[in-house]
Amino acid sequence: MGHHANNPYGSGDKAVRAIDRKREQERKIMLSAAFKFADELAQKLVQRLLDQHIIETTSDSAIRELFANLLRNLQDMEDFDLQFKIAPLRKLAPNPNFMSLYFTQYIIEDLVNHPKIDDVFGDDVDVYKAVDSVLDKIRPTDL
Repeated sequence: MGHHANNPYGSGDKAVRAIDRKREQERKIMLSAAFKFADELAQKLVQRLLDQHIIETTSDSAIRELFANLLRNLQDMEDFDLQFKIAPLRKLAPNPNFMSLYFTQYIIEDLVNHPKIDDVFGDDVDVYKAVDSVLDKIRPTDL
């Protein structure tokens, strides 16, 4: 007869699984909202970045369109690619918004090379705070 070992970490495993389920649910809600409200979010995001002097652009409409497309396509992105993109910034905030991390990294790494962008200002934290002040609105609070 096999020996049944009591796992002293069993309750910890349960808690970890519960947290993972909560994060996955939060992620699905946010991706759905990002798709649904892509144009509105992109407009607010570009305006916030301009107001806080994070970006200088020759065409805010081109950047709005770019951001709207990014927001719509996030749900089709492979989880590995998303995690790889945000990995350098994962410890930027205590409870980071994955979508804000993604956009922060995108702005710092990719947008800076866009032909309609003159310059990107601020450090990672400044960019994250500006982005998160917009994208945090679609983060569920009751989970």
